[in-house]
Amino acid sequence: MNHKRQFTPEFKKEAVALVTEQGYTIARAAASLGISNKTLHTWVSLAREQSNGVLSEDERAELKRLQKENKELRTEKEILKKASAFFAKHMW
Repeated sequence: MNHKRQFTPEFKKEAVALVTEQGYTIARAAASLGISNKTLHTWVSLAREQSNGVLSEDERAELKRLQKENKELRTEKEILKKASAFFAKHMW
């Protein structure tokens, strides 16, 4: 009888996170979880392929917010530069 173990998506995600986010080696993470190196290597490879260049909805929203904030800060910086130059010119 060859029973193939089934793993939940949550388990796989957490196992992959040990390697990709917490810096575990595949061998160490696999050993601590009681799974084979090959299994974990496959999950990590698939996760990297799926996330390669793809942002989640939250990440896209955060990127958009940060880009807007960056634009506003650059504009404020230019205004302050001009004001500083104006006052420096007229103070003497």
